[in-house]
Order: sequence, then C-alpha cells, then structure tokens
Amino acid sequence: MNPPVMISARIVETLYSEALVLSDQVRAAFSLSDRIALEDTEEDLVRVAHSSEGLRTTTRMMHAVAWLLNHRAFLMGELTEFQLRRYGKLAPDGRRSDPRHLALLEPEVRALVAETARFHARLRRLDETWRRQVPAATGAIERLRARIEGRMPQQQAV
Repeated sequence: MNPPVMISARIVETLYSEALVLSDQVRAAFSLSDRIALEDTEEDLVRVAHSSEGLRTTTRMMHAVAWLLNHRAFLMGELTEFQLRRYGKLAPDGRRSDPRHLALLEPEVRALVAETARFHARLRRLDETWRRQVPAATGAIERLRARIEGRMPQQQAV
C-alpha cells in the first residue's frame, strides 16, 4: 500500500506564492491598454485573441488560487477534511487555448499561458493523488449504503 499523500503547509504556501506571482503576471500581460497599433481588421483579431486567452488564463489561475485557499483553510483548521474533499476539488482547466489565438499573441504572453497551464496541471495531479486516498472518516451516507448493500440478498437470474 502506498503511503498517504500529505499536502503540507509548506507545499501549499510555496504553491500559493507561485500562484500569486503568476496571477499578477497574467493581469499585466492581458491588460490591453497601450497595445496593438495594427490595421483595423488585424487589430480586432488580436483584441479577440487577447480577450479570449486572457479570460481562459485568468479563470485557470482563479481556480488554482481558490484550490490553494481551500487547502490553506483546511491546514489552519477552518475546514474539515470532509468539507475540503466535498467542496475543495480543483475545477477543470476548461477549454484549451485556441492555436489561432495563441499565434496572434506575443511570444512572452504565449509562454505565460503555457506556464499557467503547467501550474494548473501540477495542482490537478496533486489533487487527484490526494483524493485517491480513503478519507479518514467515512460519511454517514456511505456507512448506511454499505450496511444496506451488505444485508440485501443478491437477485438471481431467472
């Protein structure tokens, strides 16, 4: 049997700091003021690409920060393990970036988008590994279901 995965306060705080830095970089990269001096049709396409990828990237980081805040609350005793398991799951990354939109972004912005996707994937692996563990206390509904299933005779095929 594998040893239980512990998400320590040190790991959470390190990831939280990294998430805050990445979030600030995302905010700065996707602010459209003082940008884009192209022909009108090209400008519109670039603005749509910036808006679309900015929304995806910002949402990805919001989910990451929310997941980390839930784990911080658990480690500080503000959430139970049951609450964390039930409500603290990392939201999926959603739709992937559109390659046509990425091609319109500056290389630095494309690199930042990729970095946030890798960060989210790291958190997802950590969350999935932690969730595969059996919770410390089985909930009342699960105990009742196990009792019912244990006492119910299996139906025979006719």
